[in-house]
Amino acid sequence: MASTSNAALIAWMSKQEISSNALADKVNRAIQDLTGKPGALDGSAVRDWKAGRVRWPKSATRAALESITGLTATDLGFVPRGKASAPVPRPSEESVLRRKFFSATTGTALAAIPSTRLTVDASDVQRLRGRLTDLWLLDDQNGGGPELETMAVTLSAHTMELQRNGSATTRIRSRLFALAATFTATAMWAATDSRRLAKAQQHMEKAITLAGLSGDGQAQHQIWRYASTLAGQQGRWADAVAASEAAITTSAHRRDPRYASLSHARLALSLPGLGEHKRAQRAIDRADSAFSRADPNAHRPASMDFYTRGELDGLIGITHLRLGNPIEAEFYLHRCLSALRADQLRNRAYYTVHVAFAQLAQADIEQACSTAATVIPPPGYMATGRIPYLLETFTRNLNNRAPDAKATSDWNERTRIR
Repeated sequence: MASTSNAALIAWMSKQEISSNALADKVNRAIQDLTGKPGALDGSAVRDWKAGRVRWPKSATRAALESITGLTATDLGFVPRGKASAPVPRPSEESVLRRKFFSATTGTALAAIPSTRLTVDASDVQRLRGRLTDLWLLDDQNGGGPELETMAVTLSAHTMELQRNGSATTRIRSRLFALAATFTATAMWAATDSRRLAKAQQHMEKAITLAGLSGDGQAQHQIWRYASTLAGQQGRWADAVAASEAAITTSAHRRDPRYASLSHARLALSLPGLGEHKRAQRAIDRADSAFSRADPNAHRPASMDFYTRGELDGLIGITHLRLGNPIEAEFYLHRCLSALRADQLRNRAYYTVHVAFAQLAQADIEQACSTAATVIPPPGYMATGRIPYLLETFTRNLNNRAPDAKATSDWNERTRIR
């Protein structure tokens, strides 16, 4: 049968004004980022894709293409093996694609698996966990953003390729679902942290499904606490409370007091939005008590490394700020900052801005501006995560609280110049 040219890929390359050789180079670099080993493609491989001679590239290649283009393999005109033809999906077909994804994760798409299947074992799981740890370290130090989100989505897609097309035991399959869920949750967190809330919502829907299929309590706990943060940023406080309560129902919460502490701390953050101040204080007390009971040497995933005593103090401080207790808030936030590790740059900036909020609430205008100024990024540096949004919020609050103060005028001039 004569091959049919890949019109979608040709159109994308034409729009981007990219040659076959240049695209091959980009894919090779993306494969190295994904697998740790550089790709070996050249321009002829891309020309084979364009001509339709290769209709379904290997999984790592597809994941690399998706990370480069922001499109799925089928959006790019590739056709899964075993299918005679497939129309190029349009963005309006997103709901259809989501249903296909759910079908695939429950096993109904396994009929299309090639007859020769790779074996997926514990070494593959360990390698993927290593990549996950790398992502968490990037987030812990620098915060989320589109780059981290793209990396996480790519790794989630690669993990699901192994799930669908690999031969594995039931235990390994459960771990692959958990990893895919956690990669997707990491993408969700990166989008939340950079205020791309609609995209974060999409990641959340997929992550919740994958975590449910995994049966992994730690993955489920992580996703629900991220969901609580997302709902809080959207001002949906009832949903934020519900997500925190869902985290409390997970096995991770029941088995490990450190997880239980974080569940209660997240719940405390959300309750002031519903006016439930007494319940918020009880949640703070439970978070503090559970943290004291937790074994500091217990094995936990790297995603929990951030949750130190200092981090708990920071969350308590923000809760007091939301409860209208700025003096208590500043006390706990200073305790948090003194306990953070030197490499926790994002968290240090985040809690420092909240110190400025607490000082502003106490009418200490000059000190609040001085504190907030310490986290203004230097000229030419593009800040990521929530810090730019928080600084904008500080500016609004400052102008509402003390519009005629000299410190306010100086602050406005400083930020206007930037």
